[in-house]
Amino acid sequence: MPKRVMQGTVVSDKNEKTVVVKVERRFTHPVMKKTVRLSKKYKAHDENNAHKVGDVVFIQESAPISRDKRWVVIAAEEAN
Repeated sequence: MPKRVMQGTVVSDKNEKTVVVKVERRFTHPVMKKTVRLSKKYKAHDENNAHKVGDVVFIQESAPISRDKRWVVIAAEEAN
């Protein structure tokens, strides 16, 4: 089964080799027919401490790295 990949924004880089990524998802509410925005934070492994707050990154599912780290940063989106 393929590993999930999500795009999000780094909201914290204070931990060593870890970034906190906020992933937002949008969907239409089934009854109200209004667009709903939900966000969730994931801790992701960042081996070289390369990413800073505000960076847009892609994270991929992985085997557990620590108690609450199950994602790995795979790439950063290029700034234009």
